[in-house]
Amino acid sequence: MKTAKNAASQGIDALFLMTTANYDMEKFLQIAQKVNSLLPEDVMLVANIGDFDLNYAKKMKAAGIDAVYHIVRLNEGIDTDLSPEQRIATLDAIRDAGLELIYCVEPIGPEHTYEQIAEEMLRARSYHVNIMACMKRVCVPGTPLAERGEITDVELTKIAAVTRLVTRPQTSMNVHEPKQMTLLAGVNQLYAELGTNPRDRTTQTEQNRGFSISAVKDMLRQVGYEVK
Repeated sequence: MKTAKNAASQGIDALFLMTTANYDMEKFLQIAQKVNSLLPEDVMLVANIGDFDLNYAKKMKAAGIDAVYHIVRLNEGIDTDLSPEQRIATLDAIRDAGLELIYCVEPIGPEHTYEQIAEEMLRARSYHVNIMACMKRVCVPGTPLAERGEITDVELTKIAAVTRLVTRPQTSMNVHEPKQMTLLAGVNQLYAELGTNPRDRTTQTEQNRGFSISAVKDMLRQVGYEVK
């Protein structure tokens, strides 16, 4: 609660609550309710959790959650143990419950084709996504896909530009992790991360890869955005 309260005091637009896929779902709802009570009315509360059905989606909305970050990952069912069909069922539940869907093309690696990437752009457009993002895969040493490498920041910037044109999000276009270069391609929203991060070896990722809220605000200001 302290972390959420501190983040809200720094003038954020949205707060994401992220869990592992097998986190206790009822406990998550309890936490969401408490966090929601701490947030100003104009701050969006977003869930980033595992798959769920329509009934649970309605419970999340009742708990004060405004939006859900959920996607079909590139190579879902090949590099992961989850089926694309299961992920799509959750996307449908989010839509049918009246929650905002936040989508992202990720985790982009050198092996992914432009056809695969375009497929996820078109999926996002079919759900009329207003908040869109792109993310490249970060190769953490010792993890199964680390040897496949990473795309460059230039490549990520190009993909972000095309994603914005294809999906035409009305609210925002984002990349993650924050990259200054991408702000020249239509990106207008960045996210800081607090606490643990699966792409970081530091337990307090805001001190390393995750950036701080003030750091991402400064990055936006550097390209001319007015930030509160």
